[in-house]
Amino acid sequence: MIIYLGADHNGFKLKEVLKDSLMAAGYTVADLGNKIKDENDDYVDFAIEVAKKVSLEFETARGILICGSGVGVDVVANKFKNVRCGLIMTPDQAFDARNDDDINILALPANYLDEESAKKILVTWLKTPFSTNPKYKRRLDKITYLEIKLLRDTSVLLEDQNEKKNVE
Repeated sequence: MIIYLGADHNGFKLKEVLKDSLMAAGYTVADLGNKIKDENDDYVDFAIEVAKKVSLEFETARGILICGSGVGVDVVANKFKNVRCGLIMTPDQAFDARNDDDINILALPANYLDEESAKKILVTWLKTPFSTNPKYKRRLDKITYLEIKLLRDTSVLLEDQNEKKNVE
């Protein structure tokens, strides 16, 4: 498994700490930036790069995105097909997100986590497999169906609006 990392200036320090921790544990890591702390960078750019990689390699890759609140990178990443990104604050939440929802990108809020808490979240997220419980698979299948339907025909939402207008 390869782990793609991305962070803006707010998440840069935490990204470097987690990258070192991952490499020390023997994981294959690809740092997609930022490579320096740049106060003028935008989280969107790094979230796009990580989400693109995970979207294309969703069966063999995971991603970690970090910005100040974690919300921005989470929103961007979830725009990509095959990506299930979750904004995580605790190890217990990391467990549930992997076990129940099979998230493949971890979004972390650098402004709200210390390094040790982030490391605990990361270890839990990496070590937790997706559950074999059929209800979790069923739910993910529904999400995948929705994703395919919306990507195939983005006019579906407009058609629904037009149908409502014609009925009224």
